[in-house]
Amino acid sequence: MDRLANTVRPYAWGSVTTIPALLGVEATGEPQAELWMGAHPSAPSLVDRGAGPRALDELIGADPEGELGAATVARFGPALPFLFKVLAAGVPLSIQAHPTLAQARAGFAAEEARGIPLDAPERNYRDANHKPELICALDEFEGLCGFRRPTEAAELLASLAVPELLPLVELLRGKPESEALSAALADILSMTGEHATAVVAATAAAIERAAATDDPTGQFAGYAFAAREFPGDTGLLVGLLLNHFRLRPGEALYLGAGLPHGYLRGAGVEIMANSDNVLRCGLTPKHVDPAELLRVVDFQAGPPEVLRPTADAGGEELYPVPIDEFRLSRYVLTGVARVLDGRAPQILLCTSGSAELTAADGTVLTLDRGQSAFLPGTGTETLLTGADATVFRATVTL
Repeated sequence: MDRLANTVRPYAWGSVTTIPALLGVEATGEPQAELWMGAHPSAPSLVDRGAGPRALDELIGADPEGELGAATVARFGPALPFLFKVLAAGVPLSIQAHPTLAQARAGFAAEEARGIPLDAPERNYRDANHKPELICALDEFEGLCGFRRPTEAAELLASLAVPELLPLVELLRGKPESEALSAALADILSMTGEHATAVVAATAAAIERAAATDDPTGQFAGYAFAAREFPGDTGLLVGLLLNHFRLRPGEALYLGAGLPHGYLRGAGVEIMANSDNVLRCGLTPKHVDPAELLRVVDFQAGPPEVLRPTADAGGEELYPVPIDEFRLSRYVLTGVARVLDGRAPQILLCTSGSAELTAADGTVLTLDRGQSAFLPGTGTETLLTGADATVFRATVTL
């Protein structure tokens, strides 16, 4: 068992207080957006086995089977297949979508062939992997996910009574579902200059009025928040095409390839395939590639499916997902010892209270709130105990 020393990513959209409060440290006054736990080469966790701190990706690279287990290496290759995070959004993140595995491989190869540097701002594909994700709320979590039905999106836009939005309303009402959504997104992404400025400004003003007078669902307050944080950004119009959602603590969403989504505010634990491939479409100062985005986005409509964990006889509450690269579960400990299967590598994060891990040789590691540990896939079981604690477990499905 290894206690992890993790990197905090200070992205501009991060909360100033959430991650410091979780870690029990003083806030710096600067945004702290993500706490990374894992072996991603850009910010790997550090472990100390007596000879000083070493990066987890280096340890895995030196002995993949010893760290991950033979079954994991055979199934996923000689690298940790997932990245585990705490995400704390103080302001909205960009609206984005992620490619399929085939799209990522083709896109990465094409950009490599064109000689685009990996750190270039116009780069879309920074690796050859897909990036499905799962976000699980730690507090009330608000965001946007998946397309509304075109008729629903048209009704929402029409309710704002903004003349500049009428072409979009007519477009959404006049075509079949996927064609309507594709055409509407393409129309928004093509807006530039004074026209874009005028449409976004008029829409933002109408949203502010709706939020102040008639907002029973609370969605207009979320859109108004985004509009204030990103004035003039056409991502506001993209956001109106998407479903607004709120997660209560413990609820989750799975975000597959091609699904447009954006987080507005809140904190959660997030797990994803070990990738950094993002196609953005608004609420961001970063690069937007309309043509590639339109190729990657899945134009199917429907409300997001909220996941609630189901517990097994061993007390593990699992969030089911349709992929094997990551598996997220939760233990709410009330004094009963729980046995952790050790056939696959895993990262454990304590989000409340205090828990203890006991290895087969009797070694004990205490995890207080905000602390995490890496357990290699050696095949040996570990005992998890705690009287009043919550522990999230990230691993893979074999």
